[in-house]
Amino acid sequence: MRLLAILALGLLLVTCSQPLTLLEQVEREGILRVVTRNAPTTYYIGSEGPAGPEYDLALGFAEFLGVELEIYTVDNLAQVLPEVTSGRAHLAAAALTITPARQEEVAFGPVYRTVTQQLVYRRGSWRPRSLDQLVGTRLEVIAGSSYVDTLEQLRRSLPGLTWLEHPSAETQELLAQVADGKIDHTVADSTTVLVNRYFHPDIRVAMDLSEAQSIAWAFRAGEDDSLLQQARAYFAEISANGRIAEIMDRYYSHTDRFDYVGTRTFLRHVESRLPRYRAWFEEAAAEYGFDWRLLAALSYQESHWNPHAVSPTGVRGLMMLTRSTAAAMGVEDRDDPEQSIRGGARYLRRVIGKIPERIPEPDRTWMALAGYNVGFGHLEDARRITEIRGLDPDRWAHVRDSLPLLTQERWHKQARFGYARGWEPVRYVDNIRRYYEVMGWITAEPRTPFAATQARTVP
Repeated sequence: MRLLAILALGLLLVTCSQPLTLLEQVEREGILRVVTRNAPTTYYIGSEGPAGPEYDLALGFAEFLGVELEIYTVDNLAQVLPEVTSGRAHLAAAALTITPARQEEVAFGPVYRTVTQQLVYRRGSWRPRSLDQLVGTRLEVIAGSSYVDTLEQLRRSLPGLTWLEHPSAETQELLAQVADGKIDHTVADSTTVLVNRYFHPDIRVAMDLSEAQSIAWAFRAGEDDSLLQQARAYFAEISANGRIAEIMDRYYSHTDRFDYVGTRTFLRHVESRLPRYRAWFEEAAAEYGFDWRLLAALSYQESHWNPHAVSPTGVRGLMMLTRSTAAAMGVEDRDDPEQSIRGGARYLRRVIGKIPERIPEPDRTWMALAGYNVGFGHLEDARRITEIRGLDPDRWAHVRDSLPLLTQERWHKQARFGYARGWEPVRYVDNIRRYYEVMGWITAEPRTPFAATQARTVP
């Protein structure tokens, strides 16, 4: 007994002298705590529930570790790094630019995206053409941001440059103030500008203020880099299997084509037209298993929410149904908004049913919409071309790149259904995705239309 007691004491002393690494703590607790920011380029509760590029990456990392994700936001950028240095968060996934000042506080993981800092002004106002023209203007930026570091560097050669730093604002708030004419300029990274112009179409880029800058996750600095090493392995894996590209495609590919007039019109119609039909979109969505915003986005692409819209080919109504489709869906009056919405929802569910079930959402829905637009024969041709090119025919991002090839003789000659205007379904789906994402931001609490996430999240 005495010998056993001595052995137990020795084991206890060894255990106490070797504290758990951060990775072991995460694995023992079964939870990965991630701090982020509430923004379109990071994390938000959107049209599909929890969403955002940082959220998707963090969720994947939690799955990689075999633990649950607990993600939470702070009020402003200045509060992000203290959550990591204090140990309250295991890491920060908040679209953080790597800067020398930040590298003194935290350790950064692998670079997974680059951005350029841009000076933003309001459309119709005076546009500065050089840095010296900023002197005397009202320039406001986020306190503690990498933008401040850039402006500090610029002031070395331009002593008269001044700006105001907001301790509690976020970039999208300052972009809104520029759009409203309340301030002259702000600074934002290129992807933030890209996304926010769909909410504030009057913002414009005056000039780039930096070269490409690296974005990465932040970890607590010190000798224990066990979790950081796992993050490096995770990013190496998702870089090799294309998951990073897939996430970036999901959030940014449909923002490439910006239409100022169309965006202004859409935002105006969200206020003036959508409220008349929203209840019917919600009822039809609940019946057929969709997010109502997806149905509304499809309807806007088809008719701009005009119940009496008619095309040259005779399709008509909010969902622009053909006579035969309307009859098959039980729609007696295509001009009746409620009937049209319900018939359109029923038809969309049937259309999605034509896409192989093995294809995950939301790719399955995007392919269904493309097939609805260009024809399922041409969609299958594009999927075959995708396979020939050595890409994945079950991923919308890859099929999206192959569809325009149907306009090229080299490709459509070997396609079963021949030539097709392959750019049209790409733009069609891009538009619907754009409307869908914007409504996810400017409407009420969402529900989940696609595969529900298994992660435990803290809003």
